[in-house]
Amino acid sequence: MCTRIACMIVVFVFLGNAISCVKNQDFESITDACEENLVANATFADVKALYQGELLQIQEDWVIEGYVISSDRAGNFFSVLHFQDAPAEPTEGFQIAIDLFESHLLFEPGSKVLIKTKGLYLGQSKGVFRLGGTFAAFGATNVGRLPALKIPEHIFRSCDQVAAITPRKVRLDELDNALINTLVTIDSLQFVEHGLGLPFAEPWEETERTLKDCEGNELVLVNSGFADFQGELLPGGNGSVIGVLLRENDDFQLVIRDLDDVGFSNERCEEPVTEFTSNQIFFSELADPNNNAGARFVELYNAGNQPLDLNGWSIRRYTNANTEVSSVLDLSGFTIGALGTFVISPNAATFEAVYGFAPDMGVSTNSPADSNGDDNLVLVDPFGSVIDVFGVIGEDGSGTDHEFEDGRALRKVGVSQANPIYTFSEWTVYNDTGAAGTINQPQNAPEDFSPGQR
Repeated sequence: MCTRIACMIVVFVFLGNAISCVKNQDFESITDACEENLVANATFADVKALYQGELLQIQEDWVIEGYVISSDRAGNFFSVLHFQDAPAEPTEGFQIAIDLFESHLLFEPGSKVLIKTKGLYLGQSKGVFRLGGTFAAFGATNVGRLPALKIPEHIFRSCDQVAAITPRKVRLDELDNALINTLVTIDSLQFVEHGLGLPFAEPWEETERTLKDCEGNELVLVNSGFADFQGELLPGGNGSVIGVLLRENDDFQLVIRDLDDVGFSNERCEEPVTEFTSNQIFFSELADPNNNAGARFVELYNAGNQPLDLNGWSIRRYTNANTEVSSVLDLSGFTIGALGTFVISPNAATFEAVYGFAPDMGVSTNSPADSNGDDNLVLVDPFGSVIDVFGVIGEDGSGTDHEFEDGRALRKVGVSQANPIYTFSEWTVYNDTGAAGTINQPQNAPEDFSPGQR
């Protein structure tokens, strides 16, 4: 099975307002008519403004014009035309679904097309506006391909010369909805390392491959399993990619027309470092309020003068006397500020109601942030090294100098770095039944606690 059938092919071509079938593989000999008199009287924005959240059939007798930017020559696009409002520096793009095979023979990239909108259906799917016919599935009607016999009633090729399309040069962090359905070029891209050695697509399956820039921003490249280049291996270099920008829910995607759109002639940039260690990150306050278990929290402090990415950091909880980890809290995705705290709550709503502000991280009950005061906690860096410890692993905290049941454990202000061995002299510990040296005085929230302060 392949994208372009290597046998007798039926191609629809325009001959005036009629369609004839050409049973011929000599596509270069196919000619088609063009339209000289049709003039645009509406913009893409006018048409999109008709959409009110539901599929509709356009009744306005409008004509919009644009320049084709997609191509099904290599089989990576199928039954769709993407077009934008100018050959260079476009402000908007659109797409129309068509039931036409080998459409590049009629609408090559750069062709100016005019679209009669009356009778077409307009819909929006995953943030992308689309014109076409309709199809019904699972009790719902959606925008589908415009039947071949209807194409010459709605899509006309201008007699203007084919224009040179200049892709808009953007960075990954500059992508926005205004660029959807337009042709863009993005520099300094490379495929993620774990994708190297894979083909552009799995056979007969739409396949996503991940690109990223040298700052670590990522973008999905969507490839057809029927494309001519499906089996080609992803290149290992770095460079530019040209493609039609689409969107899948919250994520932008790119679709290339053929391998000429990928120019990886540079060396790969180094993988950005996102994992760091530091002995200036440590536990600063642990809370088990006597009057409200929902107001428990764990607070970390960064004694350093630079913020630190917590990617790969974790907190391990050893419940009671357990020597096996009971639960783990992954801190990836968060940053702790310079000379700042990071407060973790197992009940974010209760925490905010009690203390008057939201925690930096809300997690679940039975997590390391939900200790009842007789458990042991360990702070681990991205490389598996123990950075800081509260308590003694294998020893139930009840009745010891590391019990903070119905109370709190507060790191003394003079402590400025982590300690991988529990040292009681670094702590002020409040509880109801702790060992000598601790303060047997239950603590109530919010007045006896100071989350977010150091």
